[in-house]
Amino acid sequence: MPADRVFNVLFLCTGNSARSILAESAMNKLGEGRFRGFSAGSFPKGQINPVALRLLERIGYPTEGLRSKSWEEFSRPGAPHMDFVFTVCDDAAGETCPIWPGHPMTAHWGIEDPSHVEGTEIERERAFVTALRYLENRIKLFLALPIGALEAKALGAKLHEIGHAEGSTARRGDAA
Repeated sequence: MPADRVFNVLFLCTGNSARSILAESAMNKLGEGRFRGFSAGSFPKGQINPVALRLLERIGYPTEGLRSKSWEEFSRPGAPHMDFVFTVCDDAAGETCPIWPGHPMTAHWGIEDPSHVEGTEIERERAFVTALRYLENRIKLFLALPIGALEAKALGAKLHEIGHAEGSTARRGDAA
């Protein structure tokens, strides 16, 4: 893959309201124009979790254009070509995904769903901060890879390895 172009990265989750939205915004901030983040869900909720949106706005991450949408948008003719597709929830990883044009590289980067945390507003927000930190860590590891210099097999192995970083819902022995 040539390293001198913009790479498109799609983050998938079932509801596309929290983790995948956080990842899309983080990629668009941290990717510094070299990577463009997108997100979608297999069964989108149709709205972004308000705690996720408040967190992104508070830390100055991009929120313009964020919306909960179906992954079908990215499998249609005319959709942006994806170079990488990462599932960030275990449910989406187990589903049959659409056939992505161009056969992007894929990996599972599962983390716990912060929207399932119950408790005080502070406890709920802490869960979103933790989820975002785990996603940022994975994205930073990904961005540090010499994408243009790695063979596809080696790059794929690195992408799967990143999925086992701190906070992973996958067990070390699992194949992603």
